[in-house]
Amino acid sequence: MDKLSYASDSNTSSWTTYLRQIDRVAPHLGELSRWINTLRHPKRALIVDIPLQMDNGTICHFEGYRVQHNLSRGPGKGGIRYHPNVDLNEVMALSAWMTIKCAAVNLPYGGAKGGIRVDPFLLSEGELERLTRRYTSEIGIIIGPQKDIPAPDVGTNGKVMAWIMDTYSMNQGTTVTGVVTGKPIHLGGSLGREKATGRGVFITGREVANHIGIKIKGSTVAIQGFGNVGSEAARLFSEFGARVIAVQDHSTTLFNEKSIDIAALIDWQNKNRKIAGFKGADEIKEDDFWNVPMDIFIPAALEGQVTPERAKNINCRLILEGANGPTYPDADDVLIQRDITVVPDVVCNAGGVTVSYFEWVQDMASFFWSEDEINLRMDRIMIEAMRQVWDKSIKNNYSLRTAAYVVACERILMARKDRGIYPG
Repeated sequence: MDKLSYASDSNTSSWTTYLRQIDRVAPHLGELSRWINTLRHPKRALIVDIPLQMDNGTICHFEGYRVQHNLSRGPGKGGIRYHPNVDLNEVMALSAWMTIKCAAVNLPYGGAKGGIRVDPFLLSEGELERLTRRYTSEIGIIIGPQKDIPAPDVGTNGKVMAWIMDTYSMNQGTTVTGVVTGKPIHLGGSLGREKATGRGVFITGREVANHIGIKIKGSTVAIQGFGNVGSEAARLFSEFGARVIAVQDHSTTLFNEKSIDIAALIDWQNKNRKIAGFKGADEIKEDDFWNVPMDIFIPAALEGQVTPERAKNINCRLILEGANGPTYPDADDVLIQRDITVVPDVVCNAGGVTVSYFEWVQDMASFFWSEDEINLRMDRIMIEAMRQVWDKSIKNNYSLRTAAYVVACERILMARKDRGIYPG
């Protein structure tokens, strides 16, 4: 049985982590395992050179990517990341996790992902716009509202999506709002989109906490990453009576044994783009964050944060994966042995893609819903997805991650099987 490793053979690479997750689920797929290699091979990977005239007149070149992992269930869906560490290996893994995620919550999408290896904070707004428009022109041959629909990710936002939508539309000769999601509201964006991923983390966390006997009110929570996902999850847990006692971002680690004032921290972060300097908590060493006693831990930063060593030391009962791929497979084994429940990323953080789906539907119909309608629809989808994963986990004595992958892979591979291979 052939397997692709691409780019890196490292046991800690994102793509290797994904492949190991697929290896683990394959024995549970019965006759559908015949099609398992579909999931080990990206359908399409595009690497583009992006020349950019800087404000000082010099020409710099940046490398960009768009990967479509699987399109068996519908058009590709996945964000665009601007970050210095973006590479093909990472983008392939993120696109594959999007394939699993969309199927796990039963959205009619396949998985895709894109990115540019760049530090967006080192560019002026003009340079960032020119970079985005050139990148869009380069990947325009494979994206579109019925082909592949990008969205924001690390280092990108609604303004970047507006530039992508405008560039694509100019090249098409007509306004195509449905080519991206995560746009500003006045350009066809959806209410509730910005907070959706963090809300989904809370909704799925609340459901599983109830199953394992954790009461949200009075529970202690620690969060790694305080962007849209981490801050919204923190806000909701705090509003429902949890005590958020530790928060970590790229700038520092904050700790307050009694509770951090999340509303005040969000205000500080919005003004300063970092949590360092916040006066409502003590700053502690980065490594000490992993030893804080807590009930619930939310990794909401980048992938590969929960290593086997950290898994041995982390002191919690429930992990909610707000980030994509934060836990290595070997760390999963340690957490299972320690009876720590993990709600996997492909369900836990699927609120964002769920509301992206709503945005796409609204764009196609030119008919828009209220935020209350969107939250109700999203909550219903997330709760049902979590119920199906929980039930399969209990019935078959799987971890929640294995159960989520079985649910998703069955849907993807059934679609692949029934569509067949053309030309044969």
